[in-house]
Amino acid sequence: MPELLLEIQTEEIPARMQTRAAEDLLRLARDKFAAAGLDATKAQSFVTPRRLTLVVEDLPAIQASTEEERRGPRVGSPQAAIDGFLKSAGVTLAQCEQRDTGKGVFYFAVIRKTGGATAAILPELLRAVLLDLPWPKSMRFPAATFRWVRPIGGVLCLFDGKVVPLDLGGIATGNLSQGHRFLSPGLFAVTNFADYSQRLRDSHVILDAKDRTKVISLALNERATEQGLTLKNDPGLLEEVTGLVEWPVVMTGTIDPAFMDLPPEVLITSMRTHQKYFSCLDRDGKLAPRFLVVANNIADDGGKEIVAGNERVLRARLADARFFWDTDRKVKLESRLPKLAERVFYQGLGTLFDKAERMSQLATEIAHYMAPRLPELLGGELALRKNAKRAGQLAKADLTSAMVGEFPELQGIMGRYYAEAEGERGDVAYAIAEHYSPLGPSDRCPTEPLSVAVALADKIDTLVGFFIIGEKPTGSKDPFALRRAALGVVRLILENELRFSLYQVLRGSLALWQDSLGSSRFGDQPIVELLDFFGERLKVHLRDGGVRHDLIASVFALGEDDLVRLTRRVEALAAFLGTEDGANLLTAYRRAANIVGIEEKRDGVTYGGMPDATQLIIAEEIALAKRLDEAETQVAAAVETEAFAPAMTALASLRPQIDAFFTEITVNVRNQELRSNRLKLLARIRDTFDRVADFSRIEG
Repeated sequence: MPELLLEIQTEEIPARMQTRAAEDLLRLARDKFAAAGLDATKAQSFVTPRRLTLVVEDLPAIQASTEEERRGPRVGSPQAAIDGFLKSAGVTLAQCEQRDTGKGVFYFAVIRKTGGATAAILPELLRAVLLDLPWPKSMRFPAATFRWVRPIGGVLCLFDGKVVPLDLGGIATGNLSQGHRFLSPGLFAVTNFADYSQRLRDSHVILDAKDRTKVISLALNERATEQGLTLKNDPGLLEEVTGLVEWPVVMTGTIDPAFMDLPPEVLITSMRTHQKYFSCLDRDGKLAPRFLVVANNIADDGGKEIVAGNERVLRARLADARFFWDTDRKVKLESRLPKLAERVFYQGLGTLFDKAERMSQLATEIAHYMAPRLPELLGGELALRKNAKRAGQLAKADLTSAMVGEFPELQGIMGRYYAEAEGERGDVAYAIAEHYSPLGPSDRCPTEPLSVAVALADKIDTLVGFFIIGEKPTGSKDPFALRRAALGVVRLILENELRFSLYQVLRGSLALWQDSLGSSRFGDQPIVELLDFFGERLKVHLRDGGVRHDLIASVFALGEDDLVRLTRRVEALAAFLGTEDGANLLTAYRRAANIVGIEEKRDGVTYGGMPDATQLIIAEEIALAKRLDEAETQVAAAVETEAFAPAMTALASLRPQIDAFFTEITVNVRNQELRSNRLKLLARIRDTFDRVADFSRIEG
């Protein structure tokens, strides 16, 4: 079957847009081809800095014929209604059928369309694909009336080996492609995709981004190994560089030794951000005085001039970094704090100075919950609280430094170096560096008590502030990364097994915000909303570990806000429900809870409290009441000591008596006192189970 090949030749497409552009091209093509009755399942898209390519294999030469059925007006309707239907359907009355639908006799039109030649519809279809392709940024250029990410130089479009002309203004369409702009700049004709991809390779263009990535990765590791070094892993930079070259050539350069005393993060960031260089590590894992650059050319001199030029540019960059480093250290971090008052945190939420003050106070309070864990190491709670206050005050100070102004990704990191240079305690300096962590689900979570306290204070302060002013995530939109902040809080608590009431900590943060903004109008609503928000983030976090979301909801519904205790309950609940007793007891619980719920709704009362022992007249209900007394005591004691597995065992021991009760006892008897007493007994089953979790929220 025929093959379609489309290549759009452009000026350099920004690397960050390339992957999404290839995906969008493939998606749009498949959607529009499917709407036209063409099977485009065997389709691929490719992208390089200077071309965007689509290939569709086994495309039918003829569209599939279609048949559409439309129901018209009722027979006997006004003529105007019938005429309107006939016109819209493109049929005559004689071509319509009359069918009895059971609600009357209606006209039905069966519209059959014979498929046309694919080649005839491709020009308009492909033009629509190109014009609908979304770009984060686009521009106008003289050759076309539509916007595109960069000027288009030409289009190759072949179907079954023949040129498909596209109406793209002054942009030529043909069977010509072009090779590498430096190494093989000429045009060449192609006949199909196999010919096209081979001619590109011969013309120094690796079409598939995955192949370019493999070539670059292999060459980077080979060059590093030649120097007795290892490549610093940087997947993000590798992806970006893949989008900058069509024929990658890796070369090794040397960092001027005069700059090797700069913090390694400064060297790495300067090379990575400005020059797209890869860093190398020595056998001790320290930064080596070498860098790797990926060129898009093969030099006649083996790359000596290219390397020399890159070394020259790097020296200038690092000279700037040296200036920032030396200048910043002339001013102490504490002296930078007043400058934070000149920077707005967010409209309506004060300044960064205000945030630093709240962070220091909140970190001090959080340290209270952590101090008992390591008193001998940290000098007790007073020392930890004092150091938390200090770290919280200084955490944002480096935002006013020249280095962070040039390299925002170094915020926190530079604060640590400046703090160490000023003689601050090591744990205070590290808390400054780590207070932004974790930045994502795969980022390392701080474990040092001081770092954890300040990191929690930063994230909780941000969350409470934005919830106060109603700036909450909606749908897929989360411009302030609040979901990431909440997930960071969850991870900090769980991975460090911190025991405290999340509600109380959030209340403490809210009180600090009220003092900061001079208002107490917020009430408890932001905290209620935040607890629900944390519940959703916890579900996501635990679900990634294989925990069911309904089990989390069943425990969270009890008002449990100690996240460590909550997860232990969930784990015990999951294990319990995985047993035969657990599954059967869940069924029994639902039966009891449903009966009580229905009767409570019908009677307009709540069946709570202890049943009257004198009204228990049948052996099975007497046995159930007795076993409930024992189980309630066992469950209460187990929950109090957080022995949740024994609590589940106590629940499981109820199974024989519950089974016997439902087998032998009728609840809704005519004697109202007896009926009420038995409903109270069932309510006790519900209440006993709900001491462990809200079983009504458990699915399945």
